[in-house]
Amino acid sequence: MSTKRQNPETIAIHGGDYRSDPTTKAVAVPIYRTTSYQFDSTEHAANLFALKEFGNIYTRIMNPTNDALEKRLAALEGGLACLTVSSGQTASAYAVLNVAKAGDNIVSSTDLYGGTVSLFTHTLSKLGIEVRYADPVDPKNFEKAIDDKTRAFYGETLPNPYLRVFPIKEVSEIGKKHNIPLIMDNTASPVICKPIEHGAAVVVYSLTKYIGGHGTVVGGALIDGGNFDWTTDPKRQPNFNEPDASYGGVVWGKAVPELTGANVSFAVRARVTLLRDLGAALAPDNAFGFIQGLETVALRMKQHCSNAEKVVDYLKGHKEISKVIYPTNHEGEIAKRAKKYLSGGNGALVGIELKGGIEAGKKFIEALKMFYHVANIGDAKSLAIHPATTTHSQLNEEELIASGVTPGYVRLAIGIEHVDDIIEDLDQALNISSKGKLKAVS
Repeated sequence: MSTKRQNPETIAIHGGDYRSDPTTKAVAVPIYRTTSYQFDSTEHAANLFALKEFGNIYTRIMNPTNDALEKRLAALEGGLACLTVSSGQTASAYAVLNVAKAGDNIVSSTDLYGGTVSLFTHTLSKLGIEVRYADPVDPKNFEKAIDDKTRAFYGETLPNPYLRVFPIKEVSEIGKKHNIPLIMDNTASPVICKPIEHGAAVVVYSLTKYIGGHGTVVGGALIDGGNFDWTTDPKRQPNFNEPDASYGGVVWGKAVPELTGANVSFAVRARVTLLRDLGAALAPDNAFGFIQGLETVALRMKQHCSNAEKVVDYLKGHKEISKVIYPTNHEGEIAKRAKKYLSGGNGALVGIELKGGIEAGKKFIEALKMFYHVANIGDAKSLAIHPATTTHSQLNEEELIASGVTPGYVRLAIGIEHVDDIIEDLDQALNISSKGKLKAVS
């Protein structure tokens, strides 16, 4: 089914080539709970393993349920291919490992999810991959950090706690001058931002968040935009231009386009080397769960964003709040980026700084009745957390400020409940926190 001229609400339901099960004619995508697949012949098996043709070999590498999800995600994002994996952290790790090896480096935005910072700063460094950080306030900072071993740029579309929209086109154009691809984490802004349209080569997701939307399954995805030439500068991208001994000496940048007729070398290499060797596969049951969430993501994002904007309007004037952090609340060039890159909404994440500091933050969280106190974002339900006493509790005061987390900072992930009920819960919690009262625990 063609999705070229369709809108995201339609693509999320009909994207990809799945229409019905060919055997039973079932409309819902089946859950294929199988480890392996019958080969037609020894020749068929040999062709699959030699990448002379594509098909199912083993569920660690591919699965029909996952395939339906992957094709739909690629269509929704405007990419050519997709690989689903076991978590968003896996997606971020594989995205970097697919282009870099020991002795190489990437240049990453300073505005990142805390788990990504830990992955980049600690785990990747132990593997010999250096991550250099650039402040995205000025895109030129990325160019200043590169050398001949730089393999990729990395950023988040809508990172928290700052919620400063990343300069996607500006950084991607710098990358193109040096044959460096831009990898974008679009977890917090599906549908409302399309990084590939602005020049990103690869988009990664924690599907656990807004794509799933229900807080029931964990997974991640890498989407290959098909818009980056991996063979232009062989020295810059050796993983795609040098023979791969782990796969019979194949040169990925040349072999994949010849085989598929599409520029999807990034996605194929990630699947048949990293997923094959490291094995962080997405379970087909989880893929099924994400398909259910994907069907309504465009509608949910509209409600998330609408509710969040009304919450921001309410919070701006509250006497207990010193600052409200939201993409539209920034000034100058940062504000222009929100208008440039976000379409149909400004996201569901809202940061607030309470005048009463850390004690007010704790009391506010304890006073909430409808909001869930969890370390997550993207659920249909509203969520809240006080980072200074939870996710960032190991940092000292100076480190907290550097990360954008003040003692009184609270992160809100606004859900799709009726906005009047959301505001009522926030209002009563703010009133209680200002009086130093905690709700009774039954």
